[in-house]
Order: sequence, then C-alpha cells, then structure tokens
Amino acid sequence: MSDKLIIVESPAKANTIKKFLGGNTKVVASMGHIRDLPKSKMGIDIEHDFEPQYINIRGKGELIKKLKKDAKEAKKIYLATDPDREGEAIAWHLAKILETDKDKITRVTFNEITKTAVQKAIKESRDIDINLVDAQQARRVLDRIVGYKISPVLWKKVKRGLSAGRVQSVAVKLIVDREEEIEKFIPEEYWNIYAILNDKNSKKDFEARFYGKDGKKQEIHSQEEVDKILKDIEKAKYIVTEVKRGEKKRTPAPPFTTSTMQQEASRKLGFTLKKTMSIAQGLYEGVKIPERGTVGLITYMRTDSTRISEEARASAKEQILKLYGEEYYENRYYKTNKEAQDAHEGIRPTYIDIEPESIKNDVTKDQYKLYKLIYNRFMASQMKSAIYDTMAVTIKANEYDFKANGQNLKFKGFMTLYVEGTDEKVEEEKGMLPPLQENQEVKLKKIEPKQSFTEPPARYTEASLVKALEEKGIGRPSTYSPTITTILARRYIEKIQKQLHPTELGKVVNKLLTEYFSDVINVEFTAKIENEFDEIAEGKEEWKKMIREFYGPFEEEIEKVEKELEHVKLEDEVSDVKCEKCGRMMVYKYGRYGKFLACPGYPECKNAKPIIETIDVPCPKCGGVVQVRKTKRKRNYYICEHNPESCDYISWNKPKEGEKWNPEEAEEFKKEAEKVRKTTKKTTKKTTKKTTNKATKKTAKSTDKKETNK
Repeated sequence: MSDKLIIVESPAKANTIKKFLGGNTKVVASMGHIRDLPKSKMGIDIEHDFEPQYINIRGKGELIKKLKKDAKEAKKIYLATDPDREGEAIAWHLAKILETDKDKITRVTFNEITKTAVQKAIKESRDIDINLVDAQQARRVLDRIVGYKISPVLWKKVKRGLSAGRVQSVAVKLIVDREEEIEKFIPEEYWNIYAILNDKNSKKDFEARFYGKDGKKQEIHSQEEVDKILKDIEKAKYIVTEVKRGEKKRTPAPPFTTSTMQQEASRKLGFTLKKTMSIAQGLYEGVKIPERGTVGLITYMRTDSTRISEEARASAKEQILKLYGEEYYENRYYKTNKEAQDAHEGIRPTYIDIEPESIKNDVTKDQYKLYKLIYNRFMASQMKSAIYDTMAVTIKANEYDFKANGQNLKFKGFMTLYVEGTDEKVEEEKGMLPPLQENQEVKLKKIEPKQSFTEPPARYTEASLVKALEEKGIGRPSTYSPTITTILARRYIEKIQKQLHPTELGKVVNKLLTEYFSDVINVEFTAKIENEFDEIAEGKEEWKKMIREFYGPFEEEIEKVEKELEHVKLEDEVSDVKCEKCGRMMVYKYGRYGKFLACPGYPECKNAKPIIETIDVPCPKCGGVVQVRKTKRKRNYYICEHNPESCDYISWNKPKEGEKWNPEEAEEFKKEAEKVRKTTKKTTKKTTKKTTNKATKKTAKSTDKKETNK
C-alpha cells in the first residue's frame, strides 16, 4: 500500500516526477483522457439541459481497472494532469471514475517539472477547479453540437463523410478569402529611381532613392513620368541639403508563448505546428540526460502569457553576467495581452545551467533545435537592446529630392544570441553612409529607373495563419495545431511549398457554410464564443446557460437551412472534356484525393478519370505533351504522355523550351523512386506485423477470457 498516488497523463512525465519524490509514493499515467463523448452518436442529452453522456474510452478498460486498484490502496491521491483547462477536465474525469473517498483526492499543478515546483505543488494541493472544467465542457459540447448538426447538411449537398467544425471552418474561410483576394488582385505599375552617387572625400559610392519634388513625396506610376524627371535632372548637380545623425535601439522579443513558438519554429526550423507541439511536449515531460536522469527541460508549452517568475529572472541574470558581462544584462518585464489566460509563465528553460550545446549529443536533432530556440529566446529577452548609429541624408538635384539612409551596428546586445524571424519581406540592412556634410556636392555615377508592380497579399503559411487566428481572437494555444492538422487531413486545404491553398473541396464546403450558416461560421462570432469560454473559466458565467442561449437560435437556423436546401441541388462544374463512352460533357467531382472528372450520366454511364495537368513545353525527347503528376508526398514530376509505350521521358525538373533530352535525369528519378518504394514497403511490412501481433494478442486474450468465464 502506498502513502501517495500521483496520476499524470504520460509515462515520460511520470518518470521525471518519480525521482523528486521520496518515501512510499507511486506515480502512474492515465495516458491522456480516460472518458469522452461517444464517437458513434452526438452524446449530448439536449432534452435534459445538454447533459454530456460521457463514456470510458474504448481500449482503456484494463488501465481504468488498474488505476482504481492503485487508488484503493493509496492514502492520498494527487491528480497532477497538465495545468490548463484540458488537464483540469482530465483530473475531473479521473476523480469521477476512481470510485474512492472524495476526501482522498486532491489536485496539483506545476508549470515546470522540477523538484522545487513538484514539491511545492504537493504542499499547495487544492480542489479541482470546476470553473476550468466547465469551460472545457462548454467548448466540447458546443463544438459537438455544431459538428453533428451541420455535417449532415454537407453529406446531403456535397458528399458523405465530410464534417464541419466551428473553429476549423473559420480557419478554412480565412484561407479561401485570401485566395479570392489573390485571384481578384490587379497589379498596379509603380517606378523607383535610384541614383548611385560618389563622395569624393572618402571615395565611397552610396545609393539614394528618388523621394519627390520640393520636399513633397511623389509617387511615380508610368514611364512617361520617369522620362520627364530624368530629363529635368539630366545636367543637375547633386547637393547634400540635410544630414541627420542619430541612434536607434532594437529591443528583444519577449519569451515564447505557444503561438510565437509555433511561428518561429515554422520560420526558422521548417517544423509543422504538430511537430513543434509534439517535440515541446517531450521537452516539458522529460528527456533522459546522463548524470542527471530524466529532466523536464522547458516550462509548460501551452500558454499565451509572457510573464516570467522572479526565480527564472535571477537565474537568467546570473548566466548573462557570467557569459557576457554587466553591459549585456537588463531586467525586462513584458506586457501580456489582455485576452491572455495568465495562469502560468511564458515558455522558458527550466534549468538555465543546461545550455543547448551541453546536451546536443543526448537529445534528438529536432529536440536540440527547438530547445536551443526556446533557450536563446528566453535569455535574449533579459538582455540589453541592440544599438545602431543612423544617418539620413537628403540630396537635391534641381527641384527634385533624393534620400539615402544608412546604419551601423554599434552594440549587439541581445542580438549576440537571438534575432526574431518575420513572415514579411525585409529589406537588407544597409551599412553606414560616407561621412557626408551639408552643402557638399556628390558626383552622379549612374541613374537607374526600376519598374515594379504591386503584389497580391501572400498566402497563409502555418505560422502566419496562427498569427491571424490569434490576432482575431479565434481559438486558444491548445487549439491552433489541431485546427490546422484537421483541415489538412480533411483535404479542405493543402500545403504547397509551405503555403496553404484551399482545395476545390474546401472552396465548395466554405461556400455552402458561409452562405447558409453565416451567423456561426464567422470570425466575430467565433471570437465572441472564446471570450464566453474565458468568462466560464473565471466563474462569471454558467456553462449550460451559455449553451442554452446558443442552441435556441442555432436550432432554428438549422431547420430553416434544411427547408431552403431541400429543393436546392448544387450544380457540378462542367468541364470541356467529352465523355468518350456516351458523349456527354464531363463534370468535376470531389473524392478522397481531390478533384476528378466524372460522367454526369451516372449510374447509366460510370466513366470517371483523373484530371491531367499539362505544360506548354513539348517533350524534349519525342515532342509529345508533357504531363504534370504528383507523388504521394505531393512532389511534382514531369512525364511524357507516351510513357511507357514509346517514350521514356520522366524528370523531377520542369523541361524548358529547346532543352535537350538528358537520360541521366530518368535514371536519377528511377533511383529515388525505388528508394521511396523500398522505404514504403519496409514501413508497411513493419506496420502490418505490428498490427497482426496486436490483433493476435487481443484474440488470445479474448479467448482466455471466454474460457475463464466458461
């Protein structure tokens, strides 16, 4: 019999905690949720005030039995699940199924898995916070109602198997809206004029850009305007009329929140959101390090706060003074967004003395990369600003103004360690200008007009979509990754070279949802609902009251839409391809793998075929049409329409006009394809073997059980 039983979610977390607790203490894992709503039905009793009908998750029977046994044998039970709403809900479900004296059960939370934090948490154990549980229940119930009521509409009008989600549908809408902006975008012409000038004293060249006329800014939109300006300054002297010298500071970014960590890991490491969260979870729960055992390397990774504990500040100060000196340290505090749930700190290393390089050989490459990013970002957040010497110069050419700017990094400060990434295009930092003086003449070496066109807004990447969702108040730290993972899995969007594109299926679903469910699938409503969840978590609102207020109007909307759509048939888009079997014009349909062509005469004519994309350049070998195809991993390759019958042209590279056939490319393609095929075969074999073994064990266990019952 154990004095204390501590229940966490994962074995890794259990292993890390075990070593901090002496005496007769047992630490076990619940392996995440143990109860949930059923998958086969809605599981919400609408007639009885939206009571959730929770069931034990399939396959967890043996684990639940073991947890009950451990609970019965323990004097005190500590529910140490994650310190957020989801963790609070798991603790509540555990308390419900343990079937033991309620006075034995208590709740503990810690933002970091260190000896001090764990021991302090156990001393300061508390009751389960039912407000946090209710906020999680409200989200779960509302999302289940929305999904179960709207999805059947998609089945009837688009295709079976589709599903709609409150937050996911808004994310798809943002991506579709951005695509429409790009399609409707009309580029506008604009010009810049650059003057390459020389300072005779220092003999250095520098660049100045056209600004305007008589001190007023002037935009240039045509070749004619450029020609007029060039004519007016053809024989002009270039005189420096103003020199401004100054100093500019660049401050460090705050410690990571979930959102900023996901964005930076995407920009700098190329990690998907799902990968980032999985690696961060491992770093939080514990990594085995020689001579130290299993160590939780970072604080809790689901947070929208940038607050940092005083102990962590003191550790950072000590490390910065030791490594860089007094002039690099600055005790900084960061304002947390007013919508943030400030329950725990920003993401930071738990042990400042564990530098990334010291554990490089003890963790995986990806763990090292993410830990280094988190470590350096936190350390930099407590360092002095970088300082630049700046210089801004105005130069006159007759009545026209040119401007030049330069800067020189004087003190690196936090930039010694870390510089934040960005999704926007950033102009290269120019060095310092020559030591120019007012009223001096500079010599023109070259004048360069440059035509440009305005560009459409950029497509979202995973990083920029997370940023947009956060700015609009949609979702919370725990929802960003599952939201994007879900809409990718449903094939409503696809990722092409890091950019998120809506699929045709995504566009069709979005059109139907925004047309008929505009009150639910919109940014403002979704942000408002998030605020209501926050109020429930703070005990300011009752969760069932919120669901009641939502459900009445929503149910009326569903009934109205079903009546409206009863006689509406979504017309298929007609292609210009004739069905070779019956002569009808084929239409575009959407299947599991995207868009394809099908005969509208179904079921009389069942002809269907893939859509083949072609390019304008002929086959370099035989002059035939080159088709664009995709591998299973969505990589494009190029193949002759006559392959394999009479031409073997195939390449990873898009052929160019007049290009000669290179047989080595085909060989390179075959080698890589064979390598992928072998890897796939090996993985399939391994998975099949694992599944078969699992199934055999399950059958044997079931047989043993039946025999015992007999």
